[in-house]
Amino acid sequence: MNTKIQKRKLGNSGLEVSAIGLGCMGMSFGYGPAADKKEMISLIRKAVEQGVTFFDTAEVYGPYTNEELVGEALAPFRNEVVIATKFGFNIQDGKMTGVDSRPEHIKKVVEESLKRLGTDVIDLYYQHRVDPNVPIEDVAGTVKDLISEGKVKYFGLSEAGASTIRRAHAVQPVAALQSEYSLWTRQHETEIIPTIEELGIGLVAFSPLGKGFLAGKIDENTKFAEGDIRNILPRYTEEARVANKALLDLLSQFAAKRNATPAQIALAWVLAQKPWIVPIPGTTKLHRLTENIGAASIELTEQELKEIEAASAHITITGNRYTEAMEKSTGL
Repeated sequence: MNTKIQKRKLGNSGLEVSAIGLGCMGMSFGYGPAADKKEMISLIRKAVEQGVTFFDTAEVYGPYTNEELVGEALAPFRNEVVIATKFGFNIQDGKMTGVDSRPEHIKKVVEESLKRLGTDVIDLYYQHRVDPNVPIEDVAGTVKDLISEGKVKYFGLSEAGASTIRRAHAVQPVAALQSEYSLWTRQHETEIIPTIEELGIGLVAFSPLGKGFLAGKIDENTKFAEGDIRNILPRYTEEARVANKALLDLLSQFAAKRNATPAQIALAWVLAQKPWIVPIPGTTKLHRLTENIGAASIELTEQELKEIEAASAHITITGNRYTEAMEKSTGL
């Protein structure tokens, strides 16, 4: 077993994690029926054995069941790992009913997350989505209080805009921004990445494999389970899958040269962009976990990065990453 994944620092906060983390959402939520709990506990523990120290969950995944799963799986290793979870949705009768980052709501749900995770401190606590009805200063101030009370170590934001990040950071330093970033989702390069670089904030890249597409095993004939979010995503229509094969072909060419897989090249590309970016691919399969972790030891050369950049510049990605309604409300 390779238990030595190199570590990365998420910006200037002092928060250090394995260069590749594990996104746990899909074990309980978002991609069809939840996976078997015992198998997922085993998978999370295998990740620890293979050197992963960074695990991502949220109260809304399930809802609630994913935090319980992650807490149980990591209990034996609690002091060796970093657990990130998120607040900011209102959950009624097991359904997400919009955002809620009112200070009193945050203070209530942090206690519930601590309990489900079976821990006395949350390492990284993200606002899951910006709440337009609550000033971000109030949110940052509330998390600042939780940090001073010892319930939270670091504050994070997810999918926030540049001015929101600046305003929050002025009240309580933001350790990490979690946003979607991959070879086929690059809109954050224009404004967000320069902003967080300037402020010394790390980037946690979710969906670094494009919700699975960049791993190369999904084509226009793939059928997704009922309840799988990809059934409704514009980028996953059959037509889009055919069009987007061009990016996969490019990854496959580089993978062949490096004796790697397309997924590993896609992850290595994310890692190569900045030393403070940490991708958190999710999986429910042990062979995929091992494959993803293997990407941490692939260092793309300057020349390879230039070639990927030049070739991908000619590829137009078909389909938005979310439906219009999801972009407006929550996304995932």
